[in-house]
Amino acid sequence: MSAPLHRPAVSLRRYEAAQASDVHDFHQIVLGLDGSMEMAVDGNGARIDCSGAWIIPAGARHDYWADGDNRQLVLDLPATSVAVPERYFARARAIAIDPRVTQAVADVARHARFGDASLSDRVAWQAAAHLCGALMHDTDDSIDMMRGLDFARIDRWLRLHLSEPLRIADLAAHCGFGMRRFHQLFNEAFGETPHRYLHRLRLDTALTLLADPRTSLTDIALDVGFADQSAFTHAFSKRFGISPGQWRNGGFRSPRGV
Repeated sequence: MSAPLHRPAVSLRRYEAAQASDVHDFHQIVLGLDGSMEMAVDGNGARIDCSGAWIIPAGARHDYWADGDNRQLVLDLPATSVAVPERYFARARAIAIDPRVTQAVADVARHARFGDASLSDRVAWQAAAHLCGALMHDTDDSIDMMRGLDFARIDRWLRLHLSEPLRIADLAAHCGFGMRRFHQLFNEAFGETPHRYLHRLRLDTALTLLADPRTSLTDIALDVGFADQSAFTHAFSKRFGISPGQWRNGGFRSPRGV
């Protein structure tokens, strides 16, 4: 079992031909970059390359190996770090990713190096938030359809309406539920209340926006739904321990719109 993590980690790795196994107490996303590798969880195996990824829930034992030269970008995600619906990690699976996500992986990989401490804590958090946002926009997952709540659709809706006040009643009605039932289903799917999840999502999105030096802190605050720069700075500093201006210095620069 790996040592506990409290914030995201991003690393660039190569897998060997000899089969190895691992299990850890944080979620993991293995994104294909160069070459290909095989992974199996609970007897279900799949090969991924630059157009695929493996989603590995915390506690899932997984076996992995590769026949040829390869590079993979690995995200280690403690459950309370980056804003991703908890049910996204309900089961291990290999997924296809579109070219925009592939490009985002390549952009992050250019700033990484091989080893467990590839990126600084600050840059790793920014890159993880950026990549998870790209994955959620790319997600077409039917995990919750039998339960009546499409978490991926709701997450995408929230990401597209960050600057607007959250009206739970309108969102619940849009999803076809009453307020009480919607709250229950949301908490089960996302692991927290709608307002708490949206708050983390706003701050995660701000990390990506901070990578563009042309965007002012005031504009970022308004874009992600804060009343003003002061409120944004207070919330950001409380979560990340430094101000948005301090964070911006030396951060990973990702392309906008991904």
